[in-house]
Amino acid sequence: MAASTPTPHLATPAADTPTAPAESFWADAERHLVRYGGEFTREIIDHAAGSFLYTEDGRKILDFTSGQMSAVLGHSHPEIVKTVQRQVASLDHLFSGMLSRPVVDLARRLAGTLPAPLEKALLLTTGAESNEAAIRMAKLVTGKHEIVSFARSWHGMTQAAASATYSAGRKGYGPAAPGNFAIPAPNTYRPDFTTADGSLDWRRQLDFAFDLIDAQSTGSLAACLVEPILSSGGIIEPPPGYFAALHEKCRERGMLLILDEAQTGLCRTGTWYAFERDGIVPDILTLSKTLGAGLPLAAVITSAGIEQEAYDRGFLFFTTHAADPLVAAVGNTVLDVLENDRLDERARSLGAFLHHGLADIAGRHEVVGDVRGRGLLAGVELVVDRETKESSHELGARVTRRCLELGLHTNIVQIAGMGGVLRIAPPLTATEAELSLGLEVLDEAIGAAGAGR
Repeated sequence: MAASTPTPHLATPAADTPTAPAESFWADAERHLVRYGGEFTREIIDHAAGSFLYTEDGRKILDFTSGQMSAVLGHSHPEIVKTVQRQVASLDHLFSGMLSRPVVDLARRLAGTLPAPLEKALLLTTGAESNEAAIRMAKLVTGKHEIVSFARSWHGMTQAAASATYSAGRKGYGPAAPGNFAIPAPNTYRPDFTTADGSLDWRRQLDFAFDLIDAQSTGSLAACLVEPILSSGGIIEPPPGYFAALHEKCRERGMLLILDEAQTGLCRTGTWYAFERDGIVPDILTLSKTLGAGLPLAAVITSAGIEQEAYDRGFLFFTTHAADPLVAAVGNTVLDVLENDRLDERARSLGAFLHHGLADIAGRHEVVGDVRGRGLLAGVELVVDRETKESSHELGARVTRRCLELGLHTNIVQIAGMGGVLRIAPPLTATEAELSLGLEVLDEAIGAAGAGR
């Protein structure tokens, strides 16, 4: 049979081949891509391995963001590569009502990493989707609809998740879902309620917050959805005792507590889950990012009792890629590597090394106002003046630009009322040498920015 002739309407070959000039690539990007979150980084990434990205023009960039805070095992981890190659050749996708062994294995193994009564899992794709499902489940089970979240939260860009997101993206899109309320994030660096010594009085802040919630609520409080460490909010870690008190506030009102561990789950903070520090167990836990090590995999995990009640009431969350075997197989491999390589311990030791290095930088540069975080999730808040904590968006932008010029990719969180917070989340597989390299670049970039260069 003769080869068919391409139809005239088919797209022409892409101009972004290695031999095409970069100008053509960026012209095509400008002409054809929707800008979905600010400007694109002006680098053409060709490939990635371990802790590094490699550009088309030969630059090597140390990745201190683990991609989108997801590549917890680094880029192109050999075990993940082998799993994808093997699984995609045998079973990649199924009708969502069908099951495969990787899916059931992953659900069972996730339950094994968690305290009782968390044992029932729904496997999805993204953090927003998992939070959407968790909110939907909480509303159905409680018969209520009001959701409480932190004022600097980020839970996703789909409707219910976006309605519980307050750090960005609320203006211009019309009404949010009804019944969403914000409470202040307990920021120990910038306290709003203070004790006699000027430190954060989080108990008084929390009491005041729920007095306002009670005043606004129509009596239909369903759930509180929060991050154990607010990441897009500027690496804000509530102090010890806070979550136990928040959990009690929920219990008093018949609310479910949903913890979003998209970035903090699966060893990044030095324990398997960040909530372990606080001695609580959420009613519903959502995971994403780190679970797929860069591939689209998320989970909602809850108790048998909540799942049964949701099922009895007709819970529906039927999506195209629910319980897909390919990414579930990847999730099982992620658990293998985390367990076999003891990456929770590694995150603790490397985290201590990283935080010591950041503290040294703070000691040399007055523009570093605060260093915070846990394990391999760190935040460095930049200020114009340490005494007044005066912020500057331009300062943070200068630091990140200079870091990239020097071969380090790090992310800056810039929110009204704060300056720039460098968000640092290297892979758990990073080495001390790689962290040292990143610290050297940060030291130079912060020094140059502080000097106005």
